[in-house]
Amino acid sequence: MHPGHGVYVHIPFCAKKCDYCAFATFTDRHQLTSNYLEALRIDIRRSVATAMPPATSVFIGGGTPTLVPANELMSVLGEIKLATGAEVTVECNPDDVTLAMMRTYRGSGVNRVSVGVQSTVGHVLASLGRTHNPENVQRAVSAVHQAGFKTFNLDIIYGAAGESLDDWRKTVNDVVALDPPHVSAYGLTVEANTALASQPDRHPDDDDQADKYEIVDELFNQSGLLNYEISNWAKPGHECEHNSLYWQQGNYHGFGSAAHAHLDGRRWWNVRTPERYIELVMAGESPESSSETLDAQTRKREALQLLVRTRDGVPFGSISQFDLEEMSELVEQRDNKLVLTRAGRLMANEVALRLIDS
Repeated sequence: MHPGHGVYVHIPFCAKKCDYCAFATFTDRHQLTSNYLEALRIDIRRSVATAMPPATSVFIGGGTPTLVPANELMSVLGEIKLATGAEVTVECNPDDVTLAMMRTYRGSGVNRVSVGVQSTVGHVLASLGRTHNPENVQRAVSAVHQAGFKTFNLDIIYGAAGESLDDWRKTVNDVVALDPPHVSAYGLTVEANTALASQPDRHPDDDDQADKYEIVDELFNQSGLLNYEISNWAKPGHECEHNSLYWQQGNYHGFGSAAHAHLDGRRWWNVRTPERYIELVMAGESPESSSETLDAQTRKREALQLLVRTRDGVPFGSISQFDLEEMSELVEQRDNKLVLTRAGRLMANEVALRLIDS
C-alpha cells in the first residue's frame, strides 16, 4: 500500500457540461461559490483537528477549479497541512488560465497543474462539447512556464465522433511540441446519463481507439514520455504522485460534494449536490452519503487489478501458466513481474479477469 496520504478537493462548478462528463458538476450553481468554499474550509479544518495526517499529495479537481477566484481557492488549500515535498495539483481549463492566476497558485504552494486540452482540432473539440479555443492551450502553457512551474500535465481524449487518425496525430504532435513533462491520454468512454450516452451514432469505435492508442504511445515514446500506467505517460521523475497513491490503494481524504475517500479498506463518498454539502457541514454534521468496507480478499484482488495497469506489473504467479500461454501477446515477463505489452494495455480488462491471488 502507498505510504503517503492524499487529499482530493472537489470543485463542482462548470461553465458548460461536456457531452461525455458524468461527474457531479453543475453549470447553474455559481451563486453558491463562496458558501461552498467556506464549507470546504470548515470541513478540512475539522478533519485536521481529528488527526488527518499531513498530505503527501493534494489534487484539486472538478468541475472547473479555475472558475473560482484564485485567492479564494488558495484559502481552501491553506487549511490543508502539507507534508514536506508534497505534490499539489490544480486542474485548469485553458480558457481561464492567466499569468496572475498561475502566480497566485504557485505562491500558495501549488507545484503542478493539469491543463484540460482534450484536442487541438476545432471540430473535435466541438464534437466533445468542449468550448475552449485551441490557441488558448498554447497561451495557458506559456503562463504555466512563466509562473515557474517545473512540472505539469496535459489531458487529451481520443475517439470522438468525426475525429480522423490525422486529427488525432495533429493533437498528439501539437502536445509533444509543447514539451509537457506528463500527459494523460484517455479513450473516450460512454457514461450513463450523459449527452453522449443518448446518441449511439456518436459512440467511439474500439478498433479506431486501438489505432489511436498505438499512435499516441509511439509518438510519446519517441519524445521521451514513457508509459507508466495505461493512460499516463511521463518523463522520468515527473510521474504523478497522487495518481500513484490511488493505484497503490493508499489512504486519502475527499472534501466537497461527491468527493470519495479511502482509509485502510473503508471507502466512503459525500452527498452529491453542493447545496446539501454546504447545509450538512454548516450544521456541524458529516457530509458522508454512503460507504463500503472491503474484506482482505477483495482488497487483494483490487490491488492486482490496479497494479496490472502500471508499468510495475504484478507478481509472476498472478496469472496461471495456462492463461499466460493463451495471453502471450498481451503479457510479458520482466524480472519476476508480469507486465502488459502495448497490445495488452488495450485489453487490460481481459487480463484483469484472469488474475489470481498468488
